Amino acid sequence: MSTPVQTLFDLSGRTALITGGSRGLGLQIAEALGEAGAKLVLTSRKADDLEQAMAHLQGRGIEVSYVAADASDPTQAREVVAKAVQHLGHIDILVNNAGATWGAPAEEHPLEAWDKVMNLNIRSLFVFAQAVAKASMIPQRFGRIINVASIAGLSGNPAMMTTIAYNTSKGAVVNFTRALAGEWGQHGITVNALAPGFFPSKMTQGLLAKVGAENLAEHAPLRRLGDEDDLKGAALLFASAAGKHITGQILAVDGGVSAIHGS
Repeated sequence: MSTPVQTLFDLSGRTALITGGSRGLGLQIAEALGEAGAKLVLTSRKADDLEQAMAHLQGRGIEVSYVAADASDPTQAREVVAKAVQHLGHIDILVNNAGATWGAPAEEHPLEAWDKVMNLNIRSLFVFAQAVAKASMIPQRFGRIINVASIAGLSGNPAMMTTIAYNTSKGAVVNFTRALAGEWGQHGITVNALAPGFFPSKMTQGLLAKVGAENLAEHAPLRRLGDEDDLKGAALLFASAAGKHITGQILAVDGGVSAIHGS
């Protein structure tokens, strides 16, 4: 007998750890998973931002706590996982969202900036995934890992966008997702990635100011940028029983930009 669709998307009794969860896309995903019934632990660097995010989510009836830490530091990342497991009992869903960018022409790009972007945008995903899998997902033979990539990892950039390290890191996220899905499917773990296009956020505010939101929107078939709801449905699909037969996939949520550029 088939399962009612509302039940497939229900996360009641599930738990989730969300990195970079205090604002922007991470907070949007937290809203989606929490409103579907999951208990949440958020992490990011700044406790003040996490306090605000927690109050916001609690105002929506979501059970949530947080751990302030630098996700790019492997020791701190592992401590976050240990504290989340201690608090939640287990972790069903990991959302690897923490990320950073750096704008500089490739010929001038500082090596230390390259390392900073790589350490947060791809190394931390491996550290969190490994720690969560060993502590919870592999023993319980169940897990949902959602990596936040970007359409910047699917193709090159126009000359005005000088983000070589960011693009490279997000391309790595794409293949990291596929490789991990192939290896961990035997443990009942699905691994998928969201590839957002342009969403107004702190990370994109410089580009939006430089190029203009209307100009960026004109390059999308839907003639719009992402908004505060546009990642929710896709995140919930990957996190829930509705997506139990989906793994190793990269879903662009970009108004069609990647489609017309052949990605």
